[in-house]
Amino acid sequence: MNTDNFNPQAKIFYRPIDAALRWCNLVDYEAEILQVAWQCPEKLGTLFPQWPCLHANTERIYDAIRNGELPYGYLGISVPIGSPIDPGQITVRHSDLRRWMQCHYSDQRPEFLFGSANDTNAPISPVAYLSLQTERDALVQERNVLQRQLHDVESDLQALGLEQQSLKTLVKTQGPLSERSEHNYLQIIGALIYTILDKSPAGKPLSVFEDQAAIVDAVTVRFADFPGLKKRTLDGKFAAANRVLKKTT
Repeated sequence: MNTDNFNPQAKIFYRPIDAALRWCNLVDYEAEILQVAWQCPEKLGTLFPQWPCLHANTERIYDAIRNGELPYGYLGISVPIGSPIDPGQITVRHSDLRRWMQCHYSDQRPEFLFGSANDTNAPISPVAYLSLQTERDALVQERNVLQRQLHDVESDLQALGLEQQSLKTLVKTQGPLSERSEHNYLQIIGALIYTILDKSPAGKPLSVFEDQAAIVDAVTVRFADFPGLKKRTLDGKFAAANRVLKKTT
């Protein structure tokens, strides 16, 4: 097997400083840079003023991670965007870094990501082939998961559409309440209120509620998520029910 085209600078994943120094073509100084980055990462710009791109590119990568532009992981294992990780343990995949750079820095093609400009027609190495095949398999698996999720969402939307149509049909079939039906419902509500607030022959209250306002407060607290059981609605319905009950009695 011919492995002459294998790029020794390339990795499956990188820490931001690893990627930044390769981006700046500073691999020859990697050991020196990593020692400082490990001990005093905030002093990269101060201790290496001769390489301003090193600090700038490191910050660009961290900024892309913070803003959700660049997927990242923990020591090579991908994690959901937004997961808290010690900055020193953050890593980015070769494939994700390459896509990010193609999108945001299309004018730059560092060799560790894109290879030499002179090897475009060279045969791919076995190591690179296996890496690409692994990446392809992961992408296919991710695509299949997304397709299943899309199918579930479409099924849910279809079910909601059918339910909405059924409700519309029910409303059309039943029609609005007749005046007589509404009168009967208000009588029932009024009778319930009267019974709840009444006293026994011995003068003992039949419930713990002292007045109608207490009933309204209890209902709105217990059924806070029901839009038809708000205080304003209940006050109006109870008042109408009391009026109907007084006229009837």
